[in-house]
Amino acid sequence: MAGKFEIKESTGGKFRFNLKAGNGQIILSSESYETKQGAEKGIESVRKNATDDNRYERKTAKNDEAFFVLKAGNGEPLGRSETYSSVSAMENGIESVKKNAPDAEFSNTAS
Repeated sequence: MAGKFEIKESTGGKFRFNLKAGNGQIILSSESYETKQGAEKGIESVRKNATDDNRYERKTAKNDEAFFVLKAGNGEPLGRSETYSSVSAMENGIESVKKNAPDAEFSNTAS
Protein backbone atom coordinates (compact mmCIF):
# COMPACT_ATOMS: atom_id res chain seq x y z
CA MET A 1 0.00 0.00 0.00
CA ALA A 2 1.28 3.45 -0.91
CA GLY A 3 1.79 6.36 1.45
CA LYS A 4 -0.89 8.99 1.94
CA PHE A 5 -1.10 12.64 2.95
CA GLU A 6 -4.06 13.65 5.11
CA ILE A 7 -5.07 17.25 5.87
CA LYS A 8 -7.06 17.91 9.02
CA GLU A 9 -8.57 21.10 10.40
CA SER A 10 -7.92 21.79 14.08
CA THR A 11 -10.51 23.18 16.46
CA GLY A 12 -8.78 26.56 16.15
CA GLY A 13 -9.43 26.65 12.40
CA LYS A 14 -5.84 25.96 11.37
CA PHE A 15 -4.76 23.13 9.10
CA ARG A 16 -2.14 20.41 9.49
CA PHE A 17 -1.19 17.41 7.46
CA ASN A 18 0.31 14.04 8.23
CA LEU A 19 2.20 11.75 5.90
CA LYS A 20 1.34 8.14 6.59
CA ALA A 21 3.32 5.14 5.40
CA GLY A 22 1.58 2.30 3.62
CA ASN A 23 0.99 0.58 6.98
CA GLY A 24 -0.93 3.63 8.25
CA GLN A 25 1.78 4.84 10.65
CA ILE A 26 2.35 8.61 10.73
CA ILE A 27 5.91 9.27 9.57
CA LEU A 28 5.80 13.09 9.24
CA SER A 29 3.57 15.77 10.79
CA SER A 30 3.39 19.31 9.47
CA GLU A 31 3.47 22.68 11.12
CA SER A 32 0.14 24.55 11.40
CA TYR A 33 -1.11 26.48 8.39
CA GLU A 34 -3.62 29.33 8.36
CA THR A 35 -5.44 27.96 5.29
CA LYS A 36 -6.12 24.63 3.64
CA GLN A 37 -4.38 25.96 0.52
CA GLY A 38 -1.28 26.65 2.63
CA ALA A 39 -1.30 23.03 3.83
CA GLU A 40 -1.68 21.82 0.23
CA LYS A 41 1.35 23.90 -0.78
CA GLY A 42 3.21 22.39 2.17
CA ILE A 43 2.43 18.91 0.86
CA GLU A 44 3.79 19.84 -2.56
CA SER A 45 6.96 21.14 -0.92
CA VAL A 46 7.34 17.89 1.06
CA ARG A 47 6.99 15.91 -2.18
CA LYS A 48 9.64 18.11 -3.81
CA ASN A 49 12.15 18.06 -0.93
CA ALA A 50 11.66 14.57 0.55
CA THR A 51 14.23 12.80 -1.61
CA ASP A 52 17.06 15.25 -0.79
CA ASP A 53 18.98 13.97 2.22
CA ASN A 54 20.37 17.47 2.83
CA ARG A 55 16.84 18.68 3.68
CA TYR A 56 16.71 16.51 6.82
CA GLU A 57 17.91 17.97 10.09
CA ARG A 58 18.66 15.17 12.51
CA LYS A 59 18.08 16.14 16.14
CA THR A 60 17.99 14.78 19.66
CA ALA A 61 15.08 15.50 22.01
CA LYS A 62 15.52 16.38 25.69
CA ASN A 63 14.88 12.74 26.59
CA ASP A 64 17.78 11.71 24.30
CA GLU A 65 15.47 10.24 21.66
CA ALA A 66 16.26 10.95 18.01
CA PHE A 67 13.93 12.77 15.61
CA PHE A 68 14.18 14.69 12.35
CA VAL A 69 12.81 17.83 10.76
CA LEU A 70 12.29 18.05 7.00
CA LYS A 71 13.07 21.53 5.71
CA ALA A 72 12.32 23.35 2.48
CA GLY A 73 15.02 24.85 0.30
CA ASN A 74 14.63 28.17 2.15
CA GLY A 75 15.28 26.47 5.49
CA GLU A 76 11.67 26.63 6.71
CA PRO A 77 10.45 23.48 8.50
CA LEU A 78 7.90 21.44 6.56
CA GLY A 79 7.35 18.61 8.99
CA ARG A 80 8.67 16.74 11.99
CA SER A 81 8.91 13.08 12.82
CA GLU A 82 7.95 11.27 15.97
CA THR A 83 10.78 10.53 18.38
CA TYR A 84 12.68 7.31 17.91
CA SER A 85 14.44 5.08 20.43
CA SER A 86 17.62 4.98 18.33
CA VAL A 87 19.43 6.84 15.56
CA SER A 88 19.10 3.82 13.26
CA ALA A 89 15.31 3.80 13.76
CA MET A 90 15.26 7.53 12.92
CA GLU A 91 17.27 6.87 9.74
CA ASN A 92 14.68 4.23 8.80
CA GLY A 93 12.00 6.88 9.32
CA ILE A 94 13.82 9.26 6.98
CA GLU A 95 14.09 6.52 4.35
CA SER A 96 10.35 5.88 4.71
CA VAL A 97 9.57 9.57 4.08
CA LYS A 98 11.91 9.57 1.05
CA LYS A 99 10.14 6.48 -0.31
CA ASN A 100 6.53 7.44 0.47
CA ALA A 101 6.26 11.22 0.02
CA PRO A 102 6.92 11.73 -3.71
CA ASP A 103 4.02 9.53 -4.87
CA ALA A 104 1.77 9.60 -1.80
CA GLU A 105 -1.93 9.90 -2.41
CA PHE A 106 -3.77 12.91 -1.06
CA SER A 107 -6.76 12.56 1.24
CA ASN A 108 -8.53 15.75 2.24
CA THR A 109 -10.51 15.31 5.44
CA ALA A 110 -10.70 19.06 6.09
CA SER A 111 -13.67 21.09 4.93
